[in-house]
Amino acid sequence: MGTNTWDRRRFLLSAAGLVTAAACSNGNKKAGPTTSAGKTTTSTGLATPKLAADPFRLGVASGDPTHDSVILWTRLAPDPDNGGGMPDQDVPVRWEVGTTDTFTKVVTSGEAVALANCAHSVHVDATGLSPAQEYWYRFQVGDYETAPARTRTLPKADAAVDRFRLAFVSCQAYPGRYYTAHRALSEEDLDLVLHLGDYIYEGSGDGSPRQHRGPEPTTLELYRDRYALYKADADLQAAHAVAPWMVTWDDHEVENNYANGMSEDNNDGTIRVTEADFLKRRAAAYRAYWEHQPIRAKAPTGSDLKLYRAAVIGTLAHLVMLDGRQYRDDQTCDDKLFANRTECPEIDDPA
Repeated sequence: MGTNTWDRRRFLLSAAGLVTAAACSNGNKKAGPTTSAGKTTTSTGLATPKLAADPFRLGVASGDPTHDSVILWTRLAPDPDNGGGMPDQDVPVRWEVGTTDTFTKVVTSGEAVALANCAHSVHVDATGLSPAQEYWYRFQVGDYETAPARTRTLPKADAAVDRFRLAFVSCQAYPGRYYTAHRALSEEDLDLVLHLGDYIYEGSGDGSPRQHRGPEPTTLELYRDRYALYKADADLQAAHAVAPWMVTWDDHEVENNYANGMSEDNNDGTIRVTEADFLKRRAAAYRAYWEHQPIRAKAPTGSDLKLYRAAVIGTLAHLVMLDGRQYRDDQTCDDKLFANRTECPEIDDPA
């Protein structure tokens, strides 16, 4: 990439970042939680507002495990269909991790902050855990408490591992179908679940027996609503509650067939959406993705989010999660399918 192109792209990325520069920050409070090994009584000192309904309607999830930690996620949303329904204030959320689903032995616990400007999502880095160990976790706000959910740490990098139970899911188009595969997955005894992209679909098309609500998302609020629709699905929640997940995205988390800063609307070579405008949309989509996933990543403050990463599963496997959208060149020949390569010589161009 030439110097001029790089400078221009960096400028556009910075401009898009202004949209979410205040993402997940509130004075001196950090977006992350307070955590410590062993049973704790940490407190944020925040008051718990009175809630009219269960705030855990989007379920819970865990993800990005290491040999001694795992990310725990939830989002407070008593009214998911209408922006979440939470008051415009930060809310303390208690969490705990135990060795059984009865929590007779709590190995670590604490209080996190669900930030109002972060859609009241919570990302807890629960540390001080043992390798290759099953754990149970739950969250609590006021009188409301989540059902126990199962997670698991990875083995140490030098541990001899002869068996690791892995599943993957992808392409969760909501309209016109149910998540029966997720329900079946929730009945398996798994060590890790991979999500390989298209966690949501951005289209506004109808489906039967169910369909998307609202228009195609282009703003942070609309992307949040789309995730809330998906996260409210009971089968998807059950699949998240049985094992930790590692997730990556494809295109539909932003827009069909987008490539880096290129909108699908420009695939025929005609610029209908400027790169600066598209990166604003991508910034909103990436922010909503972070808010709704149990990922070990900092909250994005612009239109980029480092999602590629790796996990070592003892001496058995080295798992690499790729990002095939954020850094790619545009698809060849206006993103069309061709019967033969003579119609699209770009296919054979190594550049």
